[in-house]
Amino acid sequence: MRKVTYGAACSFDGYIARADGAVDWLHWSDDVLRLTSAYWDGIDTVLMGRKTYEMARALGSGAYPGVENFVFSRTLHEDPEPGMRLVRDDASQFVDRLKRQSGRGICVMGGGALARTLFEADLIDEVGANIHPVLLGGGVRLFQRLPREIRLELLQLERIAGGCVYVLYGVRGKGRSTT
Repeated sequence: MRKVTYGAACSFDGYIARADGAVDWLHWSDDVLRLTSAYWDGIDTVLMGRKTYEMARALGSGAYPGVENFVFSRTLHEDPEPGMRLVRDDASQFVDRLKRQSGRGICVMGGGALARTLFEADLIDEVGANIHPVLLGGGVRLFQRLPREIRLELLQLERIAGGCVYVLYGVRGKGRSTT
């Protein structure tokens, strides 16, 4: 079965962007290039919600080259751009079917709305973060409120340039309800 990974670069207090979407605080380095290149070598599918797609589109193109790109939205009515496929179906059912198909890894990009839906359905297998040494105090959260506790197991930990730390966790099964 294919692996679904969620993650991003984030501030120490858990934000992936400022409230206006800016990511001017991110530190790029050879370490980041090495880690992301290795990650992308194992990916053939990218999933994103509408808000993440719109932010990516504002920067140029929402589609990532060389992979299948899906945007989940109930408000968009046609494929947003060449290379992007619109999914209006239930996200968890769609991703469950994707996981059962042959292929490489599946990357969940961006903010937490789509990730929350996939966490609720136990479809996310790994969570990764490039943690930056900055406290933003607000903005776009890496994680939205989850309906239950999700236990993780450390798979990888690496100190990287710029005072950043890369962590990768495996999801360890069903958690307890937080409601």
